[in-house]
Amino acid sequence: MRGLMMDCQLTIPAILRRAEMFHGSVEIVSRQADKSIHRYRYADMIKRAKRLAVGLKQLGIGRGDRVATLAWNHHQHLESYFAVASVGAVLHTLNPRLHPNDLTYIINHAEDRVVFVDRSLLPLFEQCRSRVAVDRVVVMGGGPQVEKRPDEAMELEALIAGADSELFVYDDIDEHDAAAMCYTSGTTGVPKGALYSHRAIVLQGLTWMVADLVGIRQRDVILPVVPMFHINAWCLPYAAVMVGAKIVLPERHLDPASLLELIAGERVTLSAGAPAVWLAVLQHLDREGSNAIDKKGTGIFSDAGPVEKRPVLAGGKYPRPFFRVKPLQTLEKLVIGGSAAPKVLVQGFQERYGVTVLQAWGMTETTSLGTVCPAPADSDSPDAPYTSRTRQGVPTPFVEIRARGDAGLVPWDDETMGELEVRGPTVASGYYKAPEGTSCVTDDGWFRTGDIVTIDARGSVQLRDRSKDLIKSGSEWISSVALENALMGHPAVAAAAVIAVPHPRWDERPLACVVLKPGGTATAEELREYLAPDFAKWWLPDAIEFVDHIPRTATGKFLKSALRERFKNYRLPT
Repeated sequence: MRGLMMDCQLTIPAILRRAEMFHGSVEIVSRQADKSIHRYRYADMIKRAKRLAVGLKQLGIGRGDRVATLAWNHHQHLESYFAVASVGAVLHTLNPRLHPNDLTYIINHAEDRVVFVDRSLLPLFEQCRSRVAVDRVVVMGGGPQVEKRPDEAMELEALIAGADSELFVYDDIDEHDAAAMCYTSGTTGVPKGALYSHRAIVLQGLTWMVADLVGIRQRDVILPVVPMFHINAWCLPYAAVMVGAKIVLPERHLDPASLLELIAGERVTLSAGAPAVWLAVLQHLDREGSNAIDKKGTGIFSDAGPVEKRPVLAGGKYPRPFFRVKPLQTLEKLVIGGSAAPKVLVQGFQERYGVTVLQAWGMTETTSLGTVCPAPADSDSPDAPYTSRTRQGVPTPFVEIRARGDAGLVPWDDETMGELEVRGPTVASGYYKAPEGTSCVTDDGWFRTGDIVTIDARGSVQLRDRSKDLIKSGSEWISSVALENALMGHPAVAAAAVIAVPHPRWDERPLACVVLKPGGTATAEELREYLAPDFAKWWLPDAIEFVDHIPRTATGKFLKSALRERFKNYRLPT
């Protein structure tokens, strides 16, 4: 017997329709390329998104077509989130930190028909343009004009201006249809595409609202520091629009002073991003003290604050500026993901600035949040809250977890390690156009994450290691195998192994161990220059050590555990 319930679809246009009805007056603030501030309201964003959707239809974009964005965090990118989904097309966010060769492969593999490109990223896209088959390039974002741009490029503002929002209709879309896609970084072969359904994105938005996890509210002011090209900024923009919260977008300006200025000036209450960004902010705050926002001491000023510090002018008006705002006086929560948040970060924000850090775990294939750390366990130990918050936490609603070792599923004793496996309505069941024999799912329907974890009796996950020797720099993966294979292509190199070594800001950075051929000569800088044409700059090893030999296993594989032990105290050059 079926329940007698209305069959309402969970879709992104439904989020837009709700925001239009109830949240039109809420503000959206966006930095621009020149660091100026753009302000408008939900009603303006929705009207522009509707016109953009009509414009896309006029370009021939419809159900299932892929529309790519190569862009930073700003209001025009947010408009595309809703416009593309509203015509039944698939938003494909491209990572501008990837090498042009990877971008070329991804655009062609996804069969993108239109690419929205920030003006500042046109030089990067130009390195791909002759090798990709896209119908149209749409330029958005501010900044100076570039000398070279694709002949068929058109301005986003022209596309919107030429469309009539009265022609927009809320089409019937199946919640199981694809709404967005994002590619992995290709660290275990070529990049792989994960498709996200409307339903998965809506469920992720609701997950952000769960009180015992993050608990975002309409009164929050939300600053997504995580890039909008990375798993749709962890679906946080969708959640913010769903709940009707004020949104603050930083464009590409993620330096501590710029972020602190936005947090203070816009009275941000919640933000989310990778540990590397927030470690830099914490260090900046600790170093600069009261001048953390402006080294000249002028600070950031606001209409709120102690009345006694407001000098009154004739007519009862208050002049601006009139008082200094503390950098983090409104910030309540930081959601950290992408890699483990160190204890010094969690403790520093909580004890010195009163900000709660929530650790989260997820991946491209989980549509964002898979686990979130629980509230601190009750304990007499002063370190207990910080120890708890450095765990990856418990699974979000409807996500199930288990870990598998060599002998099968491991017990939840927080000691036995195994590879984390997950399943749920927001977890990928496969990759887009994946070759046969490359399934990431077990026979009984669980996704293999590749992360090595322990799980405690409460179901809280602790990340212990990573499979396949990946290196995580900031929130981005680097493939040691790809670097090794390239290094061994150098005529002077006999063998090369790349391992992760600790870094105070980026968590991990690659160290290359190289054996030269008899009589071969090469310097570390020569080898870096040899790698540079084929890899993004941030992939290049920070250091190269020349060794006599690389230990191997009985099967001939590099014994990287021995290298890690040898270089466990290695200090990278600053």
